[in-house]
Amino acid sequence: MIKASYEVLQPANTQSFLIRKFDKLAFDAPYHFHEEYELTCVVSGSGKRYVGSHMEDFASGDLVLLGPNLPHCWKLESNEQNLRSASAVVIQFNDAFLGEDFFNKFELQLIKKLFQQAGCGVAFRGEIAKEVNQMLLNLVEEKSNFRILIGLLEILHRLASSEDYALLDQHRIVAERSITERERINPVFAYLVENFRKQVSLDKAASIANMTPNAFCKYFKKVTRKTFMETIIEYRLNYAIQQLVQTDKPISEISYESGFGDVSHFYKMFKAKMNLSPLNYRKRFVRNLAGDKKLSA
Repeated sequence: MIKASYEVLQPANTQSFLIRKFDKLAFDAPYHFHEEYELTCVVSGSGKRYVGSHMEDFASGDLVLLGPNLPHCWKLESNEQNLRSASAVVIQFNDAFLGEDFFNKFELQLIKKLFQQAGCGVAFRGEIAKEVNQMLLNLVEEKSNFRILIGLLEILHRLASSEDYALLDQHRIVAERSITERERINPVFAYLVENFRKQVSLDKAASIANMTPNAFCKYFKKVTRKTFMETIIEYRLNYAIQQLVQTDKPISEISYESGFGDVSHFYKMFKAKMNLSPLNYRKRFVRNLAGDKKLSA
C-alpha cells in the first residue's frame, strides 16, 4: 500500500535544528510528513509541488514554509536540465528548539502568527522570496553554529513581516485533522499524488482508507469539500496545463499523459474549467508570452 511516509528527523548532536542542501535526490522523496516545521528553497528545478490537498507548479526560487504533520513532496519534471542540476536548501525545526516558551514572547508575536499560518503551507513570492533564498544559500555555507542560529531567526522575522505570500492548503484539509483522521486521509492523498496520471480506482482508495466505497465517497467530500472524482480531474487538469505551456507535445499526447483515457473527455473537462479549449489556451499563452517579451525589450 502506498502511504504518506512519516519521517523522523535527527539533528546532529551540535545542532538544535537541521539545515541541509540537497541535489535532485531531495525531489525523489515520496509524499511524506514529519512533526517539524520545514522551510524549503528550490535553488534549481521545476515540476509539481504537493502540499496537503494542494497541487501547484514550482520553479527555481520556490520558497515554502510548512507546518508540522503537513504532507508534502516536490516532483521534478523529468527533463535533462532538471535531472542534472536540481537542488534545494531545507531547514527543519520544531517550535521548541529554543525552549518551550521562546516563541511566545511578545517580541516574537509575528513569528508565532507565521507558525500558525504554516499549518496551510505558505508560499512566498517576489522580492522577499529572492532575498530569503539568497540568505539560505549563504546560511548553508556558514560554519559558525551561532551565526546559523541568528540567521534562521532573521529569516523567520523577515518572512513573518512580509505580506507577499499565498496560503496553499487553505481549508487545512489535512493539517487540522485529528491523528486518527490524518492516518486515514494522508495515505489516500499519497495514492492520488503517485497515481492520478494512471488508472485511479475508487475501490483501491476506499480500501486504503479502510472504508466501503460508499462511505469513503461521503467521507472524502466531507473532508475535502470536493468529490473524489472532482479531485482526480483537478489534479489531471493542473498537470495538463503545465504540459500545454511548457512543452510542444500534441494535445492528444498531453491528454493521455495527464491520465485522461479519452481525448474528447479531456477537451470537455478542460473547457469547463478554463473556458477555453486546450489548443486555444496554449495559443493565448504563447501570445501573452510574446507580448511580455516585447514589453521587456
